[in-house]
Formats: sequence, structure tokens, C-alpha cells
Amino acid sequence: MAQDHPQDVRMTGRAPRRAVAAASRTRQPTEVRRRLIAEAAVPLIAERGSAAVGVRDVAAAAGVSVGTVTYHFESVQEVLSEAMVLHIERYYAALSASADQATRAAEGLRLLIDALFTDHTDRHWRMWFDYWHAGDRDEAFARGQATRYESWHGEIRALVERGRDEGDFTCEDPADFAVRFAALADGLALQRLRRTPPLTTPDARRHLYRLVEVELERGA
Repeated sequence: MAQDHPQDVRMTGRAPRRAVAAASRTRQPTEVRRRLIAEAAVPLIAERGSAAVGVRDVAAAAGVSVGTVTYHFESVQEVLSEAMVLHIERYYAALSASADQATRAAEGLRLLIDALFTDHTDRHWRMWFDYWHAGDRDEAFARGQATRYESWHGEIRALVERGRDEGDFTCEDPADFAVRFAALADGLALQRLRRTPPLTTPDARRHLYRLVEVELERGA
């Protein structure tokens, strides 16, 4: 083993610091580093759209080198896909948690509608439609979106089935209603973003409330 040089000890008053062996260095697990990089990409996509975000942009936002990004991801598309999934899963998990805490399904569905359209959800909808359009160019995006839609429809269907069991809803086909509910929400969100014509938050909610009223509370 190498010894501390006596002169180094005399000049500094302490033994020189040895380099830490590579095997002893603390490194973040790959999954942690991947998530940090993907998280850094989320606001970039929300602000610019996925088509305008490159690997250098992601690296700068994450505070890492381009090489670190390309080590953990095969392409910038993979980064963007993971970033969008992180955002979307987090967004819908919060919606589901809010609905699940309701004492009755009718209240839960109303809370869901209120959360879909607020003064702060335009960022989510921009990312959602960016993710949607990316499916035309990338099969991974398309598969991810299909899975997300399936899960989203399932959550709406479960609320309707619960409301029917509680005696608040009348619905012969909850799965069919879930398709119409999700489609109307998407259409309203797109109109809101395009502003053709302008659509306020209260009006977007009102249209969804009306769908629930006509199809579930009064019966189709």
C-alpha cells in the first residue's frame, strides 16, 4: 500500500486525500437516473411540444451530459415517451384518488369532471394531444396511449357501476358510456386549446355534467 509522503503531511498538516476507488463510489441506480432525466423533459414538452425538444435540450434541463442521456435512453423519442407517461400517469392517479375518496360514486364523477377542467389543466391537455399525435409516428407512443385509454375507460366504467349499485345511476352499458364520456372530454379539451370557439372552464364542465344527467341520472 502506498504511504503518505512525509513532506505532504508537513506542508498541509494532514495526510493527502486519496482518490476513492471506483467500486466504492456512490452512484445513482439506473432507474433513478432515468427518471430524473425524464422528469426534466416534462416541462420542455409542455412548453415547446415534443417535436421541438432534442437530446441536448433534455441534457441541459437535467444537468447532465448528452452522453449520460444517450447511455440511459436509446433515442430522444424514448426520453419523450417516458416523460409523457410520467406526467400522464401522475395526472390520472390524482384524478382517481380524488374520485375514490368520494362517499358516493355520483360525487366522485362530479369531482372527476371538476378536476379534468380547471384553470391549470391546459398544460396537461397540450401534453396529452402531443402524445396522441406522436402515436401516428411511433408505435411505442401508440401502444402507450392505447393502454392509457383502456385504463381511463375502466376507471369511468367502475364509477358508473358503483353509482348504479348505490342506486344513483341508471345505465345498461357502463363501458359504452365510458367511451362517450372520454370522447366528449377530449373534444372539449381540444376546443378549449384551439379557442375555436372559446370555451371556458365552467362551460366545459357543464357539458360533461349534462352528459351525466341525461344518460345516468335520468336514464338514456
